[in-house]
Amino acid sequence: MLKHFCLFLVLTCPLAAFAEAETKVPSHPESVIAAESITKMITGLLLVLAVIVVAAWLLKRFGNVRTAATGHIKVVAAASIGQRERVVIVEVGDTRLVLGVAPGHINTLHRMAASPPQATEQASGKSGEQFSKVLDNRISQADSQTRDCG
Repeated sequence: MLKHFCLFLVLTCPLAAFAEAETKVPSHPESVIAAESITKMITGLLLVLAVIVVAAWLLKRFGNVRTAATGHIKVVAAASIGQRERVVIVEVGDTRLVLGVAPGHINTLHRMAASPPQATEQASGKSGEQFSKVLDNRISQADSQTRDCG
């Protein structure tokens, strides 16, 4: 039993008590202004900036991925006309709606019958002119309404 107790004490005693005492020479900390530390800092900063630029490019490149149309509503086209304003063409059943979308409200600008894709390609110039005229009329009406209210 005494043997086991002595073995227990030897194994549980800190071994540092049996080690030789060494005198440590204090080392000087690395200077913050040293060329190596500045190089490391600038390299890390450039790496983070490169990651941000690549992420922004990827989002811009692949962010406008169209999802499959579900149900009866399909977004045919969209165009940004301001920071938060958009003109969107939505197909609902056999009707196409031209919508003005802004924060807080959506206005119907024009209604038209949905046409087959081939007819749309042939009449794109004419419908573009018609759309432009309708859009100009709606904008002038909205401007006159805001002037009358103010």
